[in-house]
Amino acid sequence: MDQKRLIIAIVLSILLFIGIQFFMGPEEKAPSDKAPPPPDVVQEQPITDPATVPEQRTPLAQAPVVLGDSSGTTKMPTEPVQTQNVTVETNLFSVTLSGKGATIQELALKQYAQTIDENSPPQLLVSPEKNPNGTVQTSIWANGTFDQPTIYTTSAPEKVVAIAEKQDITFVYKMPEGLLVTKTYTFEPNSYIIGLTIQVNNMTQKTLSDRLSIALQEDFGAKGQSYAFEGPIVKMGKDLIRIKTKKIKDKDRYTGKIDWIADSGRYFLASILPPAGEEYDLRLTYSPEKILTSTLTYPEKTIQPGQTATMSSELYFGPKSISILETVGHELQKVVNFGFFDLLAKPFLWFMTFLYGFLPNYGLAIILMTIAIKILLWPLSAKSYKSMAEMRKIQPLLTSLREKHRNDKQKLNQEMMSLYKTYKINPLGGCLPMILQIPVFFALYRMLYEAIELRHAPFFGWIQDLSAPDRLFNFPITVPYMEPPYGIPVLTILMGASMFLQQKMTPIMGDASQQKIMMLMPIIFTVIFINFSAGLVLYWFVNNLVSIGQQYYVQKKYS
Repeated sequence: MDQKRLIIAIVLSILLFIGIQFFMGPEEKAPSDKAPPPPDVVQEQPITDPATVPEQRTPLAQAPVVLGDSSGTTKMPTEPVQTQNVTVETNLFSVTLSGKGATIQELALKQYAQTIDENSPPQLLVSPEKNPNGTVQTSIWANGTFDQPTIYTTSAPEKVVAIAEKQDITFVYKMPEGLLVTKTYTFEPNSYIIGLTIQVNNMTQKTLSDRLSIALQEDFGAKGQSYAFEGPIVKMGKDLIRIKTKKIKDKDRYTGKIDWIADSGRYFLASILPPAGEEYDLRLTYSPEKILTSTLTYPEKTIQPGQTATMSSELYFGPKSISILETVGHELQKVVNFGFFDLLAKPFLWFMTFLYGFLPNYGLAIILMTIAIKILLWPLSAKSYKSMAEMRKIQPLLTSLREKHRNDKQKLNQEMMSLYKTYKINPLGGCLPMILQIPVFFALYRMLYEAIELRHAPFFGWIQDLSAPDRLFNFPITVPYMEPPYGIPVLTILMGASMFLQQKMTPIMGDASQQKIMMLMPIIFTVIFINFSAGLVLYWFVNNLVSIGQQYYVQKKYS
């Protein structure tokens, strides 16, 4: 039976290590059958970043296309004589709109920095270097002719400030076929939503059939290894389809009532939120250069001579913050998903942010959350520690039995089971705390790894980013098993020391070699944790300290 305890402990630690790779990986929903392909279209670029919670919004009107007299619906610039870039400043981001294609050429988030350095520039979600063609490219289909406009004109000034009221920026392009395309972006001071309205005015003498496509594009080549899901997510009714980039080649097209498409990163996302109730075509491409393009094509509409088709949508470029996403509508908050342990992780996230409202330090919030979880599990843990204390009391008897029946293992096991029965001891009772902590650990790992709230969040001293591994100093040398930056993982070493102390307090049955193996477990866990986020290591360290105190109390009580 003591060998079984040893095996269980080792297997649990291995499962913990392997489980991180398995459960922390992105969850993928099996896509439906092949959908009819939409026409090939031009693609574009994504976005993502911020911090302040925007005001509650009402989604745009649900009718995606309105046909009417052009004089009544087309908002034209009075004098579209300029071809230029327009920079728009809101309270949340700075956006540069390009006259080439009327695309978003650059987007920087004012509330998020690229690094924790004091003088770090704002986080760039779209940059000309990575997205030379810009993002939010649009393609117009007219009588089967694919239009790829190059130059739009605008009467907007080079810089527009939208920190007090809503601002519209309009670009105009006249196609050779006789269509007048008007593309209007709408910015609000405190919202990560950008309104997009595209009007196509049929200035010809014939009826035209029109399809509009909007594309997001993101460079996934710069992203490092991540246990969070990164890639396209599609919401179609109750289905949330998460598509791994490596699986796009197997299925790249989806058709149906698409609520939204989001290109999701670890902390930020870019999303197209079309009007509800229509059937859309979605095409995904993932180039060898690791460029993800998500192209949404609207239903075909007929435009009579002299009429205008108006197609509206909303764009979201911002953080994966549940509180912010809930204000957007469209159930966009469902894009935040912590995988297999989502049901546990979401309450942990809510509780952590709740505590942060009273203590403006996420490290302290993690400590209090850990203590609260420990109190919740206290009765079960106490029962397990009581079992350990009772095991410690019969250790001399077990040693005597091993010596007496060392050549007869069957008889030894029988005598040991009889001894456990006499003293009413469950030999596996001491494993219960670790078993209970495994799902809690996985849920906390996903939450602490992906929570935008912990990005660049300081604790104290050398721990200035709870989402990154803790490192004291910065060594110019490579350290085995350690991801850069290289330094002293002080908190991780303290966590390993606490595990060693807890192991010393736990009675270990078996021979000397088995006991030595069990004492290696703290070293194994320290190596495993060396690259984990400081927030997660902090949780495990505090959990160990509270467990040591509880174990000491129970052992004293039943000694």
